[in-house]
Amino acid sequence: MKDTNKHQGLRNQLAKQLEEKGITDKNVLETIKKIPRHLFLNSSFEDFAYQDKAFPIGAGQTISQPYTVAFQSQLLDVKKDDKILEIGTGSGYQTAVLCLLGAKVYSVERQNELFKTTSLLLPKLGIRPKHLSFGDGYKGLPNHAPFDSIIVTAGAPIIPKPLMAQLKIGGKLVIPVGDREQIMTMLIRKNETQFEKHEFGDFKFVPLLENKN
Repeated sequence: MKDTNKHQGLRNQLAKQLEEKGITDKNVLETIKKIPRHLFLNSSFEDFAYQDKAFPIGAGQTISQPYTVAFQSQLLDVKKDDKILEIGTGSGYQTAVLCLLGAKVYSVERQNELFKTTSLLLPKLGIRPKHLSFGDGYKGLPNHAPFDSIIVTAGAPIIPKPLMAQLKIGGKLVIPVGDREQIMTMLIRKNETQFEKHEFGDFKFVPLLENKN
């Protein structure tokens, strides 16, 4: 679990690169500088950890590209103590970013292998989400709803209705929608029945699978 000055230098470079690609949220960039991404990857990828690329993490899943993590985090516009539901804990890297931004994070992972690894890793790094659970992300976490924001870190063919229902009025749902290629989509809940939709171009994610535990 080593984190060296060299790693810190690489993180600073990565943050600079993300800023050049259009990430403007200073809090997000500072958070990227703080989190040792190499510890979220298999050690064979350690030398590549601070490249702006996605990498395999086991169970057919990937750790998202840092730009994607920063982009989604920026869209959420996280405020301290925001209650955020994350669908797809994965490596825990996005979870860590949200926690460091001051959010109370509730996260769901459907791959048991990843759920176990990440549940052990995060506390070792001093990162404590409010709630980590193993289950079907399509269903969200109705017992903990409503949420200030919901972030989905896997491509969904449609926007799951249960997630829309678990959003506070005024809350944001950020989700990549589509089959092979996804369009980053943000829904803002206006009232009980109405949502405002914004789209932010193409991204590529692993698929969000339903009822496949």
